[in-house]
Amino acid sequence: MNLNKLMSKIEALLFVVGDDGLTINQLSKILEVETMEIEAALSELETNYNDNEERGITLKTLAGTYQITTKPEMAETIKKLVENPNSHVLSTASLEVLAIIAYKQPITRVEIEDLRGVKSERPIQTLISRALIQEVGRADGTGRAILYGTTKEFLNYFGLENIKELPPLPEGELLDDNEETDLFMTKFQEAFNAE
Repeated sequence: MNLNKLMSKIEALLFVVGDDGLTINQLSKILEVETMEIEAALSELETNYNDNEERGITLKTLAGTYQITTKPEMAETIKKLVENPNSHVLSTASLEVLAIIAYKQPITRVEIEDLRGVKSERPIQTLISRALIQEVGRADGTGRAILYGTTKEFLNYFGLENIKELPPLPEGELLDDNEETDLFMTKFQEAFNAE
């Protein structure tokens, strides 16, 4: 496979998986290319990122896992975004994840994704960056998945003394999954918009 095309594919895969990253073996299996070609492409990709001052991202290796990350010199720029969270409205996906975490905490990302039926990594990262949720521990069992819960900032934002002040979910009604999610989101959206 052409080296530039292989680099593009690796870049796209690493972008999509985010913080999870991928190993050389994983990339090799996904792209059906020998590990030596993957290593060469990763090396070239890293050189391209690091040698080009106009690029804001780089390739990082942690315990054999490759990730695309921002360059350290971009820290001040990123800090401005993180310090000014009110300039961006939360997406519907972020609101859904926030509502699920608020009512079901502590909860893992996989449990959130099971409830939503879609991946939730980006909304979780958005909520963490806005200090509305945080890691609150690790689940028992294989992999010890991260448990998420709301923060004091979440309580302050919604004007709550504690999590028990959240509006109750309807009880006793049998709703299918879509109706339950719609009702759940409607109540949470109303509380969010009231702020």
